[in-house]
Amino acid sequence: MKLVIFDVDGTLVDSQDVIVEAQRRAFRAQGLAPPTRERSLSIVGLSLREAFLVLAGEEAPTDALVESYKLAFQGLRLDPRYDPPVFPGALATLSRLARRGDVKLAIATGKSRRGVAHFIERHRLEGLFASIQTADDAPSKPHPGMIMQAMAETGIGPRDVAMIGDTTYDMAMAAAARARGIGVAWGYHAQEALRAAGAATVLARFRDLDGALDAAFAAPVAPAPEEA
Repeated sequence: MKLVIFDVDGTLVDSQDVIVEAQRRAFRAQGLAPPTRERSLSIVGLSLREAFLVLAGEEAPTDALVESYKLAFQGLRLDPRYDPPVFPGALATLSRLARRGDVKLAIATGKSRRGVAHFIERHRLEGLFASIQTADDAPSKPHPGMIMQAMAETGIGPRDVAMIGDTTYDMAMAAAARARGIGVAWGYHAQEALRAAGAATVLARFRDLDGALDAAFAAPVAPAPEEA
């Protein structure tokens, strides 16, 4: 049995507009200049506190920024202009993989459990994932905790685990857990950065995932970073 773990923002859902706007409102609520769009997207994948530490520094009111962001995000969720679309092929791919008898699906995301629940309900994905790991449950990426917990819940070892994500944090997390990392080209980090962080391959479209999974699982496991 194989475990295929998906990131959410930037991998399954194109949430960049709502993330950037929520960050902008959070910074302004605290009297701070918002980051550029490029910088805002560079931290997608990190848990909120770690993201704001990167964006604003240790001297900034991190806890206040987190709370302002959460309030802004909840408000934007009610605005149809900020309803994040799924990427083309995402839902069909999840449905196709779920029908395979040799695959279990999971989520590992910097989103909150509440945010993931909204995503699952919004797209009628109830019961599809054998494990759901969020920022509420484990240390922020690239720490391997989310993958380790997903493996513990499903009983599947790292040799049979693949992490699908759009950021270097996803790929580094996979490497730290001794799992396979597969990047996607439509997210928020450059393909070259994904490969440098350990991606076995970078997908140009979702329909290529099945073949990429078969190839990744057939390849030898890469050494852990400390063993390289």
